[in-house]
Amino acid sequence: MTDADAFVETVQDENQTELSRLGSSKSLYADTGGDIDTEPVLEATADAEHAAWQTFSQWADDEDHDAAREAFETTADEEQGHFETVLEELGNEEYEPQEVPALHEYLRGLDSTVERVGALVGRILASQRSKDQVVGFFVGDASPQTASVFRGFGDDLDAQLERATELLEDVCESDEDWDRAEEAATGAIEAAYDEYVENMEAMGANPKPVC
Repeated sequence: MTDADAFVETVQDENQTELSRLGSSKSLYADTGGDIDTEPVLEATADAEHAAWQTFSQWADDEDHDAAREAFETTADEEQGHFETVLEELGNEEYEPQEVPALHEYLRGLDSTVERVGALVGRILASQRSKDQVVGFFVGDASPQTASVFRGFGDDLDAQLERATELLEDVCESDEDWDRAEEAATGAIEAAYDEYVENMEAMGANPKPVC
């Protein structure tokens, strides 16, 4: 595999079920512990954005590949901005995130540039699904201005995906590299999905049906 667009398509196809369920309305139920209301939704979002900011900052700090380091720095800055925006929406700039999502625990365990860039693609694909549900929540909650804020986050994710796919072309020099990147992308999606399943089952809910 030598084409980044084909890479993304393959990752999506191979993880279709997991991504579909992460993009279902049940994902917010899982993220908020069953309390789907404005404050819990914003707090869960703040936790995710803060974790992303910290993850990509850590990556940038010890990355030797110049283009990758710049991409990680840019992504970290975007996620910091997202976190600060969510705190404004929450009306509590003193809020301290309580949880590090399993997805970011997985990402922080990756050391190689190839694996990190591949996993970044997986993280973006998973996050796009969850952001769509947050937008949908605020549309349904008759909060169009807040929904618009999170649509903007989605636009940033689209830019991040373009950045990551361009970077893949740069860092993957062999078929083995592409395979490692794909494995890491799938690992990121699986980490997010496994936590979703765990949270649903802990509440006695069935994680499988898509709704």
